[in-house]
Amino acid sequence: MEEKYPIGKFQFDGELTDRVTTDWIQEVEELPNLLRLSVEKLNQEQLDTPYRSGGWTIRQVVHHLADSHMNAYIRIKLALSEENPTIKTYDEEKWAELPDSKLPIEVSLLMLDALHQRWVTLLRSLSHADMKKTFFHPDLGELSVGINIGIYAWHGKHHLAHITSLCSRQGW
Repeated sequence: MEEKYPIGKFQFDGELTDRVTTDWIQEVEELPNLLRLSVEKLNQEQLDTPYRSGGWTIRQVVHHLADSHMNAYIRIKLALSEENPTIKTYDEEKWAELPDSKLPIEVSLLMLDALHQRWVTLLRSLSHADMKKTFFHPDLGELSVGINIGIYAWHGKHHLAHITSLCSRQGW
């Protein structure tokens, strides 16, 4: 298993059906609980262990998930309320070094609980036409709301696998 991409990179070549998006939304909904279960028994030293050489610590991964998923939620709301808006990118590496990424993880776990509740409520209300609405990402180009849901379903599982694979390798 590759430590940087333990579940591989996001790929989707299929048809964006209601079943596909429903499954992705379910994965988005489940992430906060799965994340909490993966870190609940870890001590401070373990939380401050990088998941791979040169990688973020588990603490930084948890805070990154909150940062990233807040941005994803806002991007979807922009796509739903504006015509193909250009979204703002951010430097994830620099964000992971800011002082709030050193806080106890419970801060971001609570944030993810609330954020995902709102996000999933919004996502479940979307029509098939809403799933086709788009935003423009300066690095990735035009992305639909539906594909963005898939990207973030993958994103949560990707970082969860960073944590669980480290725990498994370390025997935690």
